[in-house]
Amino acid sequence: MTALVTPDASVRRPEQVEQRWFYGGGVHHWLATAEDTGGAYLLFSDDMEQGKRTPLHTHPTDESLYVVTGSILVHLAGDEHQVDAGGLVIAPRDVPHAFLVLSETATLLTLHTPGSCQAFYFGASEPLTADTSRVIDFGRVQASASLHGGIEILGPPPFKEL
Repeated sequence: MTALVTPDASVRRPEQVEQRWFYGGGVHHWLATAEDTGGAYLLFSDDMEQGKRTPLHTHPTDESLYVVTGSILVHLAGDEHQVDAGGLVIAPRDVPHAFLVLSETATLLTLHTPGSCQAFYFGASEPLTADTSRVIDFGRVQASASLHGGIEILGPPPFKEL
């Protein structure tokens, strides 16, 4: 039996939030890491531009996506749904899903429970600096998935060209 770890209480000011360029496209703002939460969850916001799309994939965790701004099209368990600002997507573990940014920009708040997918995200991103090239590199995303797990890529984005 694994012992539960109780994390220390914490407050993170905006200037303390780590920003990372994700090679699938978008800037992640890491609000709570698995280390911060004793592995219970991880939480980040994701700023993206129109046309950003994910491949069809699953996670071994539950993933919740709260649309802070903008609009996305979500493919979830075989069905497509437009989700606008204020909407929520819950993708239970092992349920195939993908999303496409429809609006000019969108920000999602992403919650994974438990926080076991962090190594994938960190392996598929780099700290954001003034010199970050912000290129999309799905090869790096796939390499991180193979090395760290946390995601299984099932196929290409399931969306028709808009």
